[in-house]
Amino acid sequence: MEWTESQVEQVLRILHEEVVPAQGCTEPIAIAFAAAKAREVIPDEEIIKVVINVSGNIIKNVKSVVVPNSGGMVGIEVSAVMGFMFGDASRDLLVINDITPEQMAQVHAFMEAATIEVVHVDTPEKLYIEVELYSEKRCGSVEVKHFHTNITKIKRDKGILVSQPCNDKVFNTPEEDRSILSIALIYGLAKAISLEKIEPLMSQVIILNSKIAHEGLSGNYGINIGKVIRDQIENGFYGDDIRNRAASFAAAGSDARMSGSSSPVMTTSGSGNQGMTASLALIKYAAFRKHDKEALVRALFFSHLATVHIKTNVGRLSAYCGVICAAAAVSGALCFIDGYDLDVVSHAIANTLGDVSGIICDGAKASCAMKISTTVTVAFDAYVLATHGEYMHGGEGIIATDIEQTLAHVGKLAGDGMKETDNVILDIMSHNYRGK
Repeated sequence: MEWTESQVEQVLRILHEEVVPAQGCTEPIAIAFAAAKAREVIPDEEIIKVVINVSGNIIKNVKSVVVPNSGGMVGIEVSAVMGFMFGDASRDLLVINDITPEQMAQVHAFMEAATIEVVHVDTPEKLYIEVELYSEKRCGSVEVKHFHTNITKIKRDKGILVSQPCNDKVFNTPEEDRSILSIALIYGLAKAISLEKIEPLMSQVIILNSKIAHEGLSGNYGINIGKVIRDQIENGFYGDDIRNRAASFAAAGSDARMSGSSSPVMTTSGSGNQGMTASLALIKYAAFRKHDKEALVRALFFSHLATVHIKTNVGRLSAYCGVICAAAAVSGALCFIDGYDLDVVSHAIANTLGDVSGIICDGAKASCAMKISTTVTVAFDAYVLATHGEYMHGGEGIIATDIEQTLAHVGKLAGDGMKETDNVILDIMSHNYRGK
């Protein structure tokens, strides 16, 4: 497959837009980011009231995860208050990275004294946040749509300071068009692209995501699925093989991230869990096979871009669990790093999607780590099948004869097919939401 230099640069811009550092689950951090930006609108006012308008999927992904540096707190309200009181919006998804316990004492005091409202907005946007800050006389607000740091409107009092058009497709950001991507293009570029263009970013992925995985294995986070799998390997209940080791390593990162670790991770398609799934199993596998650094970097490039491509069809937030997309990309990347051709890579991806596409997203929470361990295990099964000439055939279920058509089917399943599923999940979860 041929490509131009301008296409290569476009793909690299997509990669750098989508693979970025973030601390904690990205939805509460996006609320903190919007709140920090809203504070910049009325910086000298004493805030007495906060209103957080959010879509149902934001509620779903914020209500049960621990906010980093919060001292174990969860929820929409604390995310917003931490953001506007002490956040640094210039750091994007690291907005509350430097908040101290002393500052958290002030956050607690504000939350006890002020009025804080959470409003579930009936909006077609899956990712929608508007934070309004009120003083006695003034109001500042910031609206974010579609993309965690994509500001679409800024208002002061009744005046609109910024109003920028936003592509209202389900997923696309206002930046690079993802329609250029295909599995064939990603495969070809992963083999041929100059290493110096991708190694710095992929090295950051290796360092940050490995660090939080080791933290999950050594600490006590969430349901500890990563650590439990490792312990069961060591006591002989599970076999000591690369599939189980990779599932443990990947899940451990999520254990730590979803339960309050302040360690940043490299996200993919707006999700740290997707970023860790797309990378940690490969990092463990490359060490097992003794692949060199270049082979790992190129495989990670494939895995992260394939995750972006698959997730583009699904949408930013959905009832379709996003780590399925990353696990499918991993199955292809396992084939890639071992030197298999595009057909085998494509079959491995389809095998994964044909197996676990029924897993729902019922919100960000500690047990997301278990979905990572499940899908990573499936990714290895899909890899083994594809490399032995076994694969799901076109016309069977959602699988098509062409990998791009299969991805389109997955997108239709996640969008049209699971729309009502999403509504039911949100209804169940909204009755469980306790607020501050």
